Amino acid sequence: MAPPTGQPHIVVHAPALDGSRRVTSGDETLGIASHVDDVGEILRLADLYVTDVEEADLIEWQGGGPDDWPGLSEHHEA
Repeated sequence: MAPPTGQPHIVVHAPALDGSRRVTSGDETLGIASHVDDVGEILRLADLYVTDVEEADLIEWQGGGPDDWPGLSEHHEA
């Protein structure tokens, strides 16, 4: 689904080998997230206040949803 008119298109990219995920708006990298909470903080710092990043229409999750952080969870369990 396309984001509402006037809203930026935010992409949370597929996880890297370490489990982190790049967050972009268009061609601009907003930050690197290592947890779903990081996505909200990255958007807040970019003056994009999203109350529920897991359900927001303006966010496209690639390579898995907001619960997919492979690599990082394995490090936390070890």
